[in-house]
Amino acid sequence: MKIGLYFGSFNPIHTGHLIIAEHVLNYTEIDKVWLVISPQNPLKPSGSLLGEYDRLHLVNLAIENSSHLKAVDVEFRLPKPSYTITTLTYLTEKYPDDEFTVIMGSDSFNNLPKWRNYEQLIRDYSFLIYLRPGFPVEKIEKGMNASILDAPLLDISASFIRNNIKEDKSIRYLVPDNVYEYIQVNNYYK
Repeated sequence: MKIGLYFGSFNPIHTGHLIIAEHVLNYTEIDKVWLVISPQNPLKPSGSLLGEYDRLHLVNLAIENSSHLKAVDVEFRLPKPSYTITTLTYLTEKYPDDEFTVIMGSDSFNNLPKWRNYEQLIRDYSFLIYLRPGFPVEKIEKGMNASILDAPLLDISASFIRNNIKEDKSIRYLVPDNVYEYIQVNNYYK
């Protein structure tokens, strides 16, 4: 099976994430998209992160009606901080019959040379890159298996959503309704 791995903090998951995942399913040969919740991104500060299991729960709420999307907590049990190569190596060993492709925005793709074991990543795995405004794909290494997607994008971010919550502004329609309600009831990001 061809599985797209969409890594992220999902702090919180929002409609933009879901649009990307659905676009990948509709317009590529990917059979399923696994949303890999990262407990700690080594390139981002961890201070504003909601607990990993709370974020996992929000992702599960967001995708509860989809048979092609799956929330994955594999990085919760791997050494922290989370390195993509460690996760990919683990998943490749655990699911040898599946083929994994990394789904990422062009902003992250342009930072790929800063990632741990970058050379192994581009040698052993394929990439689906969705373009983000202001971040053109600068270079695709020779021999690298990478495709660029012209996916529909919403100009929203998890930090924008968190700021709205802190300022007592609505986040309705930025996140799925059940995620919105759960965030409200539990006073997340206040």
